[in-house]
Amino acid sequence: MGIKLEQVGYCYQKNSPFEKRALTDVNVTFETGSYTAVIGHTGSGKSTLVQHLNALLLPTEGKITLFDREMIAGVKQKKLRDIRRRVGIVFQFPEAQLFEETVLKDIIFGPLNFGATKEEAEKRAREVIQEVGLSEAILERSPFELSGGQKRRVAIAGVLAMDPEVLVLDEPTAGLDPHGRSEIMEMFYDLHEQKNLTTILVTHSMEDAARYAEKIVLMKDGTVNQIGEPREIFAESEKLLNLGLLVPEVVRFQRDFERKFNVKLSKICLNMDELLHEILPFLGKDASGL
Repeated sequence: MGIKLEQVGYCYQKNSPFEKRALTDVNVTFETGSYTAVIGHTGSGKSTLVQHLNALLLPTEGKITLFDREMIAGVKQKKLRDIRRRVGIVFQFPEAQLFEETVLKDIIFGPLNFGATKEEAEKRAREVIQEVGLSEAILERSPFELSGGQKRRVAIAGVLAMDPEVLVLDEPTAGLDPHGRSEIMEMFYDLHEQKNLTTILVTHSMEDAARYAEKIVLMKDGTVNQIGEPREIFAESEKLLNLGLLVPEVVRFQRDFERKFNVKLSKICLNMDELLHEILPFLGKDASGL
């Protein structure tokens, strides 16, 4: 079943003069092995939602089922270490969390904290450093001597070293240039496929949501506004625009083409190959040379 949220609500500083509601009546399931994108305007509750997925936050209302554990609002929870090992979160600018004197010590910190022996943790570090596209030679260097992109990969390696079953990515490409963003997102997708991870991506990039996700959860005002496949979500481009969200560039191009030529393509296209295939019949016999 993976992770299931039922009527989940959350208030920061509940029952205080500073109480602030962040989530209301959230119902969503993240199936094992799935890739889900969570989208929504700033302040819609995305980051609060994903912090419930490894019990960093506990619901003030409702129930969350994490694997075989039930987290019920008002019920005190103990022994959360296993959940936090099984659900790894990569936050925005994860490199800011680096603190040890060498890359190796930074990566093994998590596994050691969760009970691995030093030998096991170091073996795992040598594996994950290659999984994030870096060489073992970097393990003896100070993380503070690395480039920004290398630091981010080291921080991600620290999460992967705990061998999570669920990988939560909270705006993992923030601050990267387009090339760096593409490399990191492809790396995450390869890991998702190779390890059969349950991947949950919080993103403002509709291109990334369209390219990688099997399902999209649209958040608005602290609750789930819509759940659907990317084609279904992006078919309602006007709705997204009204929520302050863009649609992928290829969808915008498709809508412009349909309006200009007064036609309706057979489906919402999520990449340029699909779009070209759909519009060629409308371009006449000379289109075969494109």
